[in-house]
Amino acid sequence: MGLDRRRDPERIVSVLRELHADVIALQEADRRIGAREAVLPRHLFDESPWRVAHVARRAQSMGWHGNAILVRRDLEITECRALDLPTLEPRGAACAVIGSGADRVRVIGTHLDLSGLRRREQVRSLLRFASEHDDMPAVILGDFNQWGHTTGAMREFGPDWGLIAPGPSYPSRAPLARLDRIVHSRSLRCHGSSVHHSALAAVASDHLPIHADLEIA
Repeated sequence: MGLDRRRDPERIVSVLRELHADVIALQEADRRIGAREAVLPRHLFDESPWRVAHVARRAQSMGWHGNAILVRRDLEITECRALDLPTLEPRGAACAVIGSGADRVRVIGTHLDLSGLRRREQVRSLLRFASEHDDMPAVILGDFNQWGHTTGAMREFGPDWGLIAPGPSYPSRAPLARLDRIVHSRSLRCHGSSVHHSALAAVASDHLPIHADLEIA
């Protein structure tokens, strides 16, 4: 639902095309009630540069608790998982391992709780999962619902993680808050990050997309 109150899935895909990203994490990609069907019809991606990582546990869903991952078609997906997070309301994360051999990266897309206490528990849960596979570079990205760059739940990451909050991304028409983050293990190097500003992005969603250029160190 755009800020003009129009439901326009094609517009969202047009914004994604502006990004030219290899991997995309989406939040609120499924309806919250009922069959949890996808709000972005899958046929919109049939001729797109990406395919959907198969993390959905419901036939009509695109992701898990609204979190979905899109991967460029020429990149290999070797694992897909839906992760449960501790919470009082439905929250989770979508996980995909992308690449092959020594060039694999674990990508986790999530949407953390509004409660600071729950956010900290959710970050700890994600870090426990990542520690089971600490030989693999990892990226955790999405809407962290955290105002401070290094406060609150962000303190849970510690020195082994790089925190990227490239700029205010919410609300999209007059952004003030850096709620959207990308966090990466130190085995990845960041060559730059930005908030994607465009006329289309400013009306398509209440959040602007953020972007980072990461390389395996």
